[in-house]
Amino acid sequence: MNAAKRLEIFRRLHEDNPEPKTELNYSSPFELLIAVILSAQATDVGVNKATDKLFPVANTPEAIYALGYDGLCAYIKTIGLYPSKAKNVIETCRLLVEKHGSQVPDNREDLEALPGVGRKTANVVLNTAFRQPAMAVDTHIFRVSNRTGIAPGKNVLEVEKKLLKFVPKDYLLDAHHWLILHGRYVCKARKPQCGSCRIEDLCEFKAKTSDD
Repeated sequence: MNAAKRLEIFRRLHEDNPEPKTELNYSSPFELLIAVILSAQATDVGVNKATDKLFPVANTPEAIYALGYDGLCAYIKTIGLYPSKAKNVIETCRLLVEKHGSQVPDNREDLEALPGVGRKTANVVLNTAFRQPAMAVDTHIFRVSNRTGIAPGKNVLEVEKKLLKFVPKDYLLDAHHWLILHGRYVCKARKPQCGSCRIEDLCEFKAKTSDD
């Protein structure tokens, strides 16, 4: 795919949604960090149902740590893999208090040192909370990048690096949100809705569907 096509793709995505946002509910970098840790192999809707009850009660490292493992599990038991996630969140809260003055780090090295925080989670926090040019490649973004031809790659890291290189700089900070929303609602895994896609004429996917 050439640069002109990519530019027009992101121009249209921006035009349709000038200020894209994550669908996770949060009001601070810490709340975002916890929500993203909980969202692994879970839906944003499911995470929001849990955190909408948790955060009014405990939304600081000290408060969640004070809940303890059992106390936290009571709030997040509807989320998949909640036992291991609860352990990670409790330990992350302890480290934030002891090592970071209860503040979420704004750099990759410190973020990835926290339990339950891998590269993708760190990228979400860096991009969404701290507005740094980072690209969190999930299954939706991996699929859209390969299917459209925007940034094809054999693995998540390859796609991430290509997106950082190829996405026009003016659109880089919000590209993560546009691509994930596009993959979630239009360029779906089983049946992409090519007939109602804003970028169908620019997309290089060969097996396009005709249905809306």
